[in-house]
Amino acid sequence: MTGPEKDVMDVAAASTGLLSLAAWLPPTASLFTIIWLGIRIYETKTFQSLLNKVRAKINEYRANKRNSD
Repeated sequence: MTGPEKDVMDVAAASTGLLSLAAWLPPTASLFTIIWLGIRIYETKTFQSLLNKVRAKINEYRANKRNSD
């Protein structure tokens, strides 16, 4: 191969790599967005209040179950 042919092949290889990276980034960005939003929802006062109520019910259930045995 001569110099210009190698350059064309290098450009084709680089553009293929960039295009595959561009196709890979949106799903990755979506995954990080879902994780980030999940963390943000978990940190809200509303969710924490709900979580504390659920935990209290579970602890009450366990205490009642221990007392009945």
